[in-house]
Amino acid sequence: MDESTPGPPLLQIADGCATITLNRPAHHNRLHREDLLALQAHCRTLAADPSLRVVVLTGAGASFCAGYHLGELDADASAGPALFEQTVDAVEALPVPSICRLNGGVFGGATDLALACDFRIGIDTLTLRMPAARLGLHYYPNGLRRYVTRLGLPAAKRLFLLAETLPADELLRIGYLDHCVTAEALDAEVQRHVDALRAGAPLALRGMKTSLDEIARGEFELGRLREREAACAASEDLLEGRAAFAAKRMPRFSGR
Repeated sequence: MDESTPGPPLLQIADGCATITLNRPAHHNRLHREDLLALQAHCRTLAADPSLRVVVLTGAGASFCAGYHLGELDADASAGPALFEQTVDAVEALPVPSICRLNGGVFGGATDLALACDFRIGIDTLTLRMPAARLGLHYYPNGLRRYVTRLGLPAAKRLFLLAETLPADELLRIGYLDHCVTAEALDAEVQRHVDALRAGAPLALRGMKTSLDEIARGEFELGRLREREAACAASEDLLEGRAAFAAKRMPRFSGR
């Protein structure tokens, strides 16, 4: 894998952890149509991997992502946002917990791409801006929903309607960032989260991630949540978790 050659997002998988790296650093990792299609393909690959435990999304170079390549809007002003929405929805729907490693600035649609992840860890020098109103764009529905359900209506209106540029400390205050660290500490903090997620029971983590997201969207059915609850209650992982707790040792979960 040659990260020195710009192009579609790169995918690496090792020890149950997948890393997706946006790979156009010279253009602040702006997303072209081919990048969105590659991201969707990566999401399909990861969704079909039963050994997967966690996904990390990040960018190459000094920025996380500058959002959708606005030059491609000229071809079709509706197709681009629709494809972007589908792609971000695919990231949100990943069956395992996801971490966005925000190594630099976040602009436009990239703000929603990061929100689609379960956790956001960013460096203390990053800034974020959602300029849709200044471009004449009405943002796509699922992006608006993510903003409101994750950040609350006042923060969503502030970011969308005022198009403010917010620094990292303010992003931490409003709940956009889960953790804010120095650039030197970023990888260690991301690894801490990866290790914590790897330590959890896979069946429980997958089930609760899905259930929590359904509740946030107002789309949950109690029967489906009860089915996931029952599956974990009857799992080998629960037996192993209880045995490990009693023996004061680390559990060895199998995902069954």
